[in-house]
Amino acid sequence: MIFKAVGDSRPYPDHGLVSPADWSGIAPRQVRLDQLITTKTTLDLATLLDADSTFYGDLFPHVVRWDGLLYLEDGLHRALRTALHHRTVLHARVLELGLASGPQAVRRAREVRTPR
Repeated sequence: MIFKAVGDSRPYPDHGLVSPADWSGIAPRQVRLDQLITTKTTLDLATLLDADSTFYGDLFPHVVRWDGLLYLEDGLHRALRTALHHRTVLHARVLELGLASGPQAVRRAREVRTPR
């Protein structure tokens, strides 16, 4: 299993960071692939195989930590490329939106579907 779960939406509130410049103030840190929940279910093979796919964007994937879970908002192709190189960790910019605590965090963690 590469990711913790495969999601198809962004369950967290809008954070207002849109461009790579908005995210640039967040220092990259290591994140394990098996802790990430994707926010997209589709993959473009041409983008995955393109050597210049990150040329115009941020070099680091964007991850949102919300309710104790890590959501891969941008960088699915980079994360998958990392897995294809047999690496389990990647550097990503992680935005902290909320802390896991109380029954809501436990309920949310149980709702996450894991890939089969």
